Amino acid sequence: MPAQPSLPARALPTVSWLGFAISLFAILIIRQVVTILWPALPLPAVIVREALIWGSAAALLVLVRQGEHLPFSSIGIGMRGWGKSMLWGLVISVICFAVGGLLVHLTGYGHGPAAAAIDKLPLWMITLVVLRAGVVEELFYRGYAIERLQALGLNRFVAAAIPLVIFAAGHWTGGAANILIALALGAVLAAFYLWHRDLVANMIGHFAVDFIANVVPKFFS
Repeated sequence: MPAQPSLPARALPTVSWLGFAISLFAILIIRQVVTILWPALPLPAVIVREALIWGSAAALLVLVRQGEHLPFSSIGIGMRGWGKSMLWGLVISVICFAVGGLLVHLTGYGHGPAAAAIDKLPLWMITLVVLRAGVVEELFYRGYAIERLQALGLNRFVAAAIPLVIFAAGHWTGGAANILIALALGAVLAAFYLWHRDLVANMIGHFAVDFIANVVPKFFS
């Protein structure tokens, strides 16, 4: 896999450690706290959860620009034109569907309690959830985490593996099969990011997979 230029290894500012905390653990903490407070996950609880996650993403973007004084290109945003990003996003989604479909067939994966809770939501809310997943999860686990871990001097594959493991483990509510599927699809997304450093393409591909898997079938049900 050809390496794309990334940030040079350097001493990260102290604020970057806050960025690591947000990118690696914010989604997990927010989701767990909301689940503890509202185990049945009614619509208001989901709205609160999603608002908090979007807020943490906004905080990370502010941290990049105002705290680290770096451009968004330092996390893979704006590296390609929209046309190329959309095309590569389509390629990513096709590969992820092929890999995910094979693993679903081999593992017999169905849906865990988390998916059951999502199924109770109105379609517009499910659409917003998968949009958030595609945008924020790629921002956190691919763009920011990989770039900053490489800036610390880690090998790029190690830098991709650390957030990948956390990303996959965060799917524990769906059982072992869901963790395996998340690990495999996350590896595809991480590999593409290491290759092209195009975070927008990653976001488009991630969103397309979740949208087709979770939203499109409801139009025919």
